[in-house]
Amino acid sequence: MKKIVASILVLTTLQSFAQNPAPARPQIRPVALTGGTIHIGNGQVINNGTVVFDKGVITAVGDASTPIDRNNTDVYNIAGKHLYPGLISPASTVGLQEVASVKATLDYNEIGVLNSNVRALIAYNTDSEVIPTIRNNGVLLTQAMPSGGTISGSSSIMHTDGWNWEDAVLKADDGLWLNWPGYLSREFNMEDFSASLKKNDKRNEAIAVLKATFADAKAYAELTNADPVNLKLEAMRGLFTGSRNLYIRAGYGKDIIEAIKFAKEMGVKKPVIVGGEESYRVVDFLKENNVPVILSEVHRLPGRQDEDVDMPYKLPGVLQKAGILVSLSYPDEWWRTRNLPFLAGTAAGFGIPDREDALKLITSNSAQIMGVDHLVGTLEKGKQATLFVSKGDALDMRTNVVEMAFIQGRNVNLDDKHKRLYEKYQEKYGHKRPLAEKR
Repeated sequence: MKKIVASILVLTTLQSFAQNPAPARPQIRPVALTGGTIHIGNGQVINNGTVVFDKGVITAVGDASTPIDRNNTDVYNIAGKHLYPGLISPASTVGLQEVASVKATLDYNEIGVLNSNVRALIAYNTDSEVIPTIRNNGVLLTQAMPSGGTISGSSSIMHTDGWNWEDAVLKADDGLWLNWPGYLSREFNMEDFSASLKKNDKRNEAIAVLKATFADAKAYAELTNADPVNLKLEAMRGLFTGSRNLYIRAGYGKDIIEAIKFAKEMGVKKPVIVGGEESYRVVDFLKENNVPVILSEVHRLPGRQDEDVDMPYKLPGVLQKAGILVSLSYPDEWWRTRNLPFLAGTAAGFGIPDREDALKLITSNSAQIMGVDHLVGTLEKGKQATLFVSKGDALDMRTNVVEMAFIQGRNVNLDDKHKRLYEKYQEKYGHKRPLAEKR
């Protein structure tokens, strides 16, 4: 009897711990969202618009006159609210990194220097507590990015909902990641927690190794049926056919130029600069070579003492005005990825006058860079129904209150740890105890 009671107490205790909501079930009936302001994601806005989707695919986008089979459709009136395509977070470690101080929860970095065969895809943790928190600000897609070494491995584009990585993946192995050996290297002093720059003495050696590796990979890619299969070189095959991007982490202007020249020389079809803190110094070169840029988070201080204090805020507008395809990311601060829409909001206040153009930085531009713009990034007929409804402007932290979210047509549960903690402490501190109880 004591054992039975103890078992019941254990089960009751376990059930008291809140868990992430279960992934949404597949869409079984058509859904229509009517009366809201539709932000297409390509600069177009439809007031009092209608979006209809069925079996995970958008079937109609238009104004209030768009026909709806109301007898067989779940209709939601979203008048006064805003409808957006799902926001996309590129260059992210969400799902690969949970608790920074617990090594067992970190799966974004592999041992070794040349890890082209590493796939971030299989390490993506759909049970991460962070994922629901970013979903609640409209981030419905994330690019799981590896790091470490010189060649880090392959990234994949993931939905922020799914039982496992097989369920969550939108596009597997979309590109390879390269940490460019720059002229300067950063050193961190653990004694006083200061950072300093010094000349990278190992740079020439690292570039020589890269040239040999890419030359081998290019020769290997010309083989129709390689036997035996070289996993490291096989993973690089798509770089020379254009089926995969080469994401190059580079910040200084000189490094950006050299990295792009290297990629072109090696026959890489689609280089993408990631980070790009000094990309404003090489705008003409980027434009001439048609190279897109995924910027690191813009809520930071300038990288140089002689830069304008608001240069990070202005940078997306500078690049976009020059005709460069640009996107925004939170590469090293996975827990802050929920704030991605507000980076675009900042850009809208510093050089991008049209908020719909700022929205592109985290929707259609990201989708185009990663090669999934035929599936997501805008609200158009034939694309996946990955979208969300906000009470107000999604780029404004004061009004972005996500009330509904759909991923491939699945109605996603918007519960998360932040909301549970809010309710917990609202209950604790939200009600004053009577004086008699205090005594």
